[in-house]
Amino acid sequence: MIQRELADKILKKGLPRKVLVLLGARQTGKTTLVKNALPRDARILSLTGDDPATISMLETAGLESLKLRLADSDVVFIDEAQRIPSIGIVAKLIADNIPHVRLILTGSSSLELAEGTYESLTGRKREMHLFPISWKELSNDIGGMKAAAQLQTRLVYGMYPEVITSPGKEVDVLRELVNSYLYRDLLSFRGIRKPRLLEKILQALAWQIGSEVSLTEVAQLVDADKATVEAYIDLLEKSFIVFRLNPLSRNMRNEIRKFSKVYFWDNGVRNMVISHLSDNGMRDDMGKLFENFIIAERMKKLAYTQSIAKSWFWRTQAQQEIDYVEEMNGKFNAVEIKWNPKAKVKFPNSFMEAYKPETMAVNRNNFDSWLM
Repeated sequence: MIQRELADKILKKGLPRKVLVLLGARQTGKTTLVKNALPRDARILSLTGDDPATISMLETAGLESLKLRLADSDVVFIDEAQRIPSIGIVAKLIADNIPHVRLILTGSSSLELAEGTYESLTGRKREMHLFPISWKELSNDIGGMKAAAQLQTRLVYGMYPEVITSPGKEVDVLRELVNSYLYRDLLSFRGIRKPRLLEKILQALAWQIGSEVSLTEVAQLVDADKATVEAYIDLLEKSFIVFRLNPLSRNMRNEIRKFSKVYFWDNGVRNMVISHLSDNGMRDDMGKLFENFIIAERMKKLAYTQSIAKSWFWRTQAQQEIDYVEEMNGKFNAVEIKWNPKAKVKFPNSFMEAYKPETMAVNRNNFDSWLM
């Protein structure tokens, strides 16, 4: 089993009178992570929001009933907690009144779980995010050389745990993941009324990774209004399918300020959405896949290390561009991402003069040092 970076943080964050909320897309390993991180001698009560009986029990449980039910438990673990309408109130009752219990909630939607817990658990919760397997986790598990040999495979099939542990069956696993989990969870949102529109928006975003996304153009492409497209992309972000990278604009008059880029948290999901899972080395989108992979992996690293860094891309109206810019404590790092190690890299003088950054060219031969 691949050791996850968050494993040693579960116990530190899951404290008495505090609720640990672990968020992440379906099938990223939240349940496995929690169960393996807890002490083997702990008395654990495991519940799931996918079970109607659990929902019914928690919806009607008062404080005294909860005390009786949890009297013999050290840890209460509620998986898919966003499906329990009253979870915020229940969690608050447990945190405030049953101090010997450590309460851990997991959810595949930051939107639904936040709606159910945010106000009720103000000052009482600790939040963590779990993503698909990170490059560091994979490298630590199988070794750097073996991981490097898998790079092209990972660019095509992605980093979901079951995808990695099912060589030769990646397409079947991804098909099940996308069709049975991704779409099912997204379609459970109150605001999603048009499944085909959601699919078309996802496909449009998948074809545009590495490019600035115009909501107006996407709306025209999928025959919807701009506000609807914005709302659907927001839900995709909160379901941990995609994330946005905003443009850096501070000092220069001709810097692009308007459009963001949209990346997928997992390359395999992106490729399944557009039904393009060829692994023959002849793909014409390897540069875009590598860029998506590198930026997603960097975002995982920043999240797991609880970094205060901010991430951007940079472009001017004159088409000068830098793939990725990171700012920490007022200092900038500029990164160009190239699949071909021999590709020439030049950072625009205007950016260098305005932001005075450190610079780095990341390619398939040197990227691992930046992600570890």
